[in-house]
Amino acid sequence: MKLIVGLGNPGDKYKATRHNVGFEVVSRLAKKYGAGTPRARFQGETIEATIAQTKVLLLTPLTYMNASGSSVLAARDFYKIENTEVLVVCDDFNLPLARLRLRAKGSAGGQNGLADVLRRLGTEEISRLRIGVGAPAEGRGATGHVLGRFAKDEQPIIAEALDRATAAAVLWVKSSLEAAMNQYNAD
Repeated sequence: MKLIVGLGNPGDKYKATRHNVGFEVVSRLAKKYGAGTPRARFQGETIEATIAQTKVLLLTPLTYMNASGSSVLAARDFYKIENTEVLVVCDDFNLPLARLRLRAKGSAGGQNGLADVLRRLGTEEISRLRIGVGAPAEGRGATGHVLGRFAKDEQPIIAEALDRATAAAVLWVKSSLEAAMNQYNAD
């Protein structure tokens, strides 16, 4: 079994914000590949899916972004999933809008939800798919930026990026992280 985690914040207040692009990718995967209805488990919402004959647990932690690691740890340990079979999908304001970046390991790069996941799992060797949400405007702080919504002219651009991110996650399941990196890390 593989585990795909979409990071974000729960509640209507945070829907469609830059910070919740991870939730959106998992939602798209659930709609296309999910079986049954979502269940409240592991301090989050889960749905089981089958992608290319592979069982995948889709998880959106409901712990708020900065405490996502406890949810991921509980799901990983319950299903005895190897760290190499975990993919975390999150936003990144250090990447230009709509740019995708897949990596097998490394630091959290300032993404607090990813940092908590890495800390709780005890390793930096967790695959991650970062979705660029653009840098904060001059004089605007990072928190206000990531908790804000996309401007009207950014919405079609991010919608297309979410489609590509969803396809990248599917390719990660079907083939490998390397295949997904080769196809989706390009400019």
